[in-house]
Amino acid sequence: MSYVFVNDSSQTNVPLLQACIDGFNYSKRLLESGFDPNIRDSRGRTGLHLAAARGNVDICQLLHKFGADLLATDYQGNTALHLCGHVDTIQFLVSNGLKIDICNHQGATPLVLAKRRGVNKDVIRLLESLEEQEVKGFNRGAHSKLETMQTAESESAMESHSLLNPNLQQGEGVLSSFRTTWQEFVEDLGFWRVLLLIIVIALLSLGIAYYVSGVLPFVENQPELVH
Repeated sequence: MSYVFVNDSSQTNVPLLQACIDGFNYSKRLLESGFDPNIRDSRGRTGLHLAAARGNVDICQLLHKFGADLLATDYQGNTALHLCGHVDTIQFLVSNGLKIDICNHQGATPLVLAKRRGVNKDVIRLLESLEEQEVKGFNRGAHSKLETMQTAESESAMESHSLLNPNLQQGEGVLSSFRTTWQEFVEDLGFWRVLLLIIVIALLSLGIAYYVSGVLPFVENQPELVH
């Protein structure tokens, strides 16, 4: 089924465009002889538009091989995908970078035009599936971009905080270093040995305090020493 809304006879004065209507071999000979693969008709349609409209995926591939612009639009803003109603041709165009959600000058996507033309259900389902994938991909990209921006803002805030509080940053570094050293010390000696060492040091400190002051620590109402 064809979906080009122009009279085919109007293309006969453009050999390559007529060839895209008639068949593969003629198109190949013209392209090999140097014809411009992006030549347009009076409505701005290229050979790719005409081939896609007829489901001639082989001619679409041939035109692409010879440098046809897959993103070319006619004077109404339609890409080849807007005129296409064939599953294999749609898959070829999309797989080579043609956006499924692009709108023409009237704001219509390929899916909208396909529904208006009444193409078969397989084509409608394919276009709907491709549009859904495009939307999901956009949402994932937007979410990822938002996360990246939030991470960058957080890192920037932390860096600014460190620059404004160099003493705090230095103090945190010293504390972290002391904590690491203490953990290594405990691991080397063992927990109980470290605990015993702390008790011994505490008792020695109490003994020294008593020797110096003559007062037993933590004992109230002691009698005065007689000299």
